[in-house]
Amino acid sequence: MFPRIAIIIVATVATVLILAKTRPDTIRITRSTVVRASPDRIFALINDFHNWVKWAPQDREDPTMARSYSGAANGVGAVSAWEATGSAGTGRMSITESLASSKISVTVDFVKPFKAHNVNQFTLEPVGSSTKVTWTMEGTNVYPAKVMSLFVDMDRMMGKHFEAGLDNLKVIAEK
Repeated sequence: MFPRIAIIIVATVATVLILAKTRPDTIRITRSTVVRASPDRIFALINDFHNWVKWAPQDREDPTMARSYSGAANGVGAVSAWEATGSAGTGRMSITESLASSKISVTVDFVKPFKAHNVNQFTLEPVGSSTKVTWTMEGTNVYPAKVMSLFVDMDRMMGKHFEAGLDNLKVIAEK
């Protein structure tokens, strides 16, 4: 009886691991919102990492997170590294593209809880007296995430993070 159960468990685990290998190597998450503020106001909140503590979900949700800053004060060349013992993990991000009031690209390199590399892009489009803000992340679909994606809708799970950030950004920008 025990050998049969062990064989079933091993076969199930092997199947999950093999199926995970078939998942895409990249992941893309996109969320948008309309903010009743000018692109200039919103741009300033994203283009300066010192402002992220006001709206970025990881800064608000993980009290153990500590940020450091280097490089340019804002825009291209601005760098922020972080360390946390909680959910935010450890990593570094840098602004690699900054087009006044319209687009910001941020390269993010995670070290913990696992190594991953992605690019976050924020686009700002005027819509009447408001601004449509779109946050898109494209990056490495690391193997642990591939395994998780067999059981959890990753777009939905990670999308909640982006939605929370955009909601926070909206509240701050509309003040």
